[in-house]
Amino acid sequence: VQMLAIAPAKETECRDTIKKICDSFAVSPIARDVLETASAFSSKPGSDEPYFLGPADGVSSIGYRSSWWTQFYCILWRSWLSVLKDPMLVKVRLLQTAMVAMLIGSIYFGQVLDQDGVMNINGSLFLFLTSMTFQNVFAVINVFSAELPVFLREKRSRLYRVDTYFLGKTIAELPLFIAVPFVFTSITYPMIGLKAGITHYITTLFIVTLVANVSTSFGYLISCASSSISMALSVGPPVVIPFLI
Repeated sequence: VQMLAIAPAKETECRDTIKKICDSFAVSPIARDVLETASAFSSKPGSDEPYFLGPADGVSSIGYRSSWWTQFYCILWRSWLSVLKDPMLVKVRLLQTAMVAMLIGSIYFGQVLDQDGVMNINGSLFLFLTSMTFQNVFAVINVFSAELPVFLREKRSRLYRVDTYFLGKTIAELPLFIAVPFVFTSITYPMIGLKAGITHYITTLFIVTLVANVSTSFGYLISCASSSISMALSVGPPVVIPFLI
């Protein structure tokens, strides 16, 4: 693209370069093969239909160059690298989660099971939902909406399927979407004074983790249904709030 682009203030030089490239291609063996194939097809009787080149070497009957597992592995590896290349973002998300958890734990600290305590625990559990929902929905919207044009371009080029992309990206980000609920629940659960016992704690952690991952998938849904990041951010809250209620 850079070689064939016409740069400002260098129009003449760029056009000369482009002409040399086109002239070189015109006398190349590839250009002669294409011309011979097209001429042979056009010389056939009844050849008014457009001519389509045959599939490239290695392309299967379904139109992909690689198998399902190869696509999945490559997407998983690329998504994992994109997570690792920005460790500061992971640290900020974990720190943000810990600060919000300490704030909620401080407000509802040491509840007892009387009438006021039950009402306060209800309020704290609702904050569990809101914190995990909005934090994960908007984290996904901001990231995935920016990646969506790349995904659509690569999907049209038949580099991979939709399911391999979704599974690879989800599994690569799964450790973070498990770590965030773990940090949040581990801080707030004992501070609020919720029911003691490892079984009750694990049950709560499991439910909060499910809420976080469902919110993540919901963020993907909103991103795919929106044409831009600003629209996704505007559509997100009105769609999420009825489910919270």
